[in-house]
Amino acid sequence: MALEVGVILLVTSFLLIFLGVPISISIAASSIITMLVIFPFDVTIFTAAQKMVTGLDIFSLLAIPFFVLSGIIMNSGGIALRLINFAKLLSGRLPGSLAHTNIFGNMLFGAISGSSTASAAAIGRVMTPLQEKEGYNRAYSAAVNIASSGTGMIIPPSSLMIIYSLVSGGTSIAALFMAGYIPGILWGLSLILVAYFIAKKNNYPIASKVKFSEKFKVFLDAIPSLLLVIIVLGGITAGVFTATEGAAIAVAYAWFLSVCYKNFQIKQLPKMLIETVEITAVIMLMIGTSAVLSIVLTFAGIPSAITDGILQITDNPILVLLIINLILIIVGTGMDVTPAILIFTPILLPVVENIGMDPVHFGIVMVFNLCIGSITPPVGSPLFVGCKVAKVEIEEVIKPLMPFYASIFVILLLVTYFPQISLFLPRFFNL
Repeated sequence: MALEVGVILLVTSFLLIFLGVPISISIAASSIITMLVIFPFDVTIFTAAQKMVTGLDIFSLLAIPFFVLSGIIMNSGGIALRLINFAKLLSGRLPGSLAHTNIFGNMLFGAISGSSTASAAAIGRVMTPLQEKEGYNRAYSAAVNIASSGTGMIIPPSSLMIIYSLVSGGTSIAALFMAGYIPGILWGLSLILVAYFIAKKNNYPIASKVKFSEKFKVFLDAIPSLLLVIIVLGGITAGVFTATEGAAIAVAYAWFLSVCYKNFQIKQLPKMLIETVEITAVIMLMIGTSAVLSIVLTFAGIPSAITDGILQITDNPILVLLIINLILIIVGTGMDVTPAILIFTPILLPVVENIGMDPVHFGIVMVFNLCIGSITPPVGSPLFVGCKVAKVEIEEVIKPLMPFYASIFVILLLVTYFPQISLFLPRFFNL
């Protein structure tokens, strides 16, 4: 039964996606078609409708629209420019300092906004013209921006972690948030190392010296923006408020900063709210349809069948994790991160739990893999946005991206095979 149902589900879903049907509709339609093989028509329709409603009836999902809105407010609230100025301080006078500034800027803004796409747009829009004036190749500038934008989905707060928590059966959101810090920072630092050697090779300019008084002023300007992460994550970790309440506080704080910076106009609010509703609606529809998919997978026994299949190939944890990494990277190159988490978490989580992997650790490994996919052709919003901002074609950035890909893959292997990298902070804070 599992094989027959699996074939029907796979063929119908890929056929619909190939025909250009939106992923959420493809998931729902293929799930219902497959359920008709197992249940009568009336039971299928009732079960699918009920599962979509109950799949969205979860309090923690309220955090998603709040985090989306806070990211939109930050993107137009003058916060990005202050973080870029602070990133210049962090990059110091390293060779190719503007490239390092771009990387640090994406790490900071991505962490605060929780969106790699918003980060690639906001930071790239400022940094690309500056780098071009200093003699940087446009394709290389785009590659730096694209490669570092993925850190925004790993360094918390991240709505992807909330979605994974939901699908994985209630993995601690606070633990997932804290687990993302070190892997995300290592991703960024590996890019800085690559950018350093490229800058030395191409003789990219070093930033001019800045007076201490100017550094201090930039630091003071950046403190209010940086406090957002401390307030939100500190409150969640300490148990002062939930992830949903923390997301609401993030919106209020981002709005407050935008007003203080005099970058917020009341006429912008309807557009921001409409954009938030549009993004949230897409995510929620995918979550609802994925809930229908999960019941098909459960009744057909597909996760256990896949677990048995992989373990029949090998029961060596090293090889099992290598296979899963390859699967997730391939999936990430052709599918957005959110639906990939919703679809593949219930399939792959039983496999890794069978070899004793911590769900928090697997959540970070999964998001890390899919983030790599999001900056890899042919699909990936940060990839397209980064190219659009830099006004270059995707084909032009592939070659300059290759050294950065190599460094990211090294970090992926470290994060995969050394769970302490992900689990150190959650265990330190007893999460």
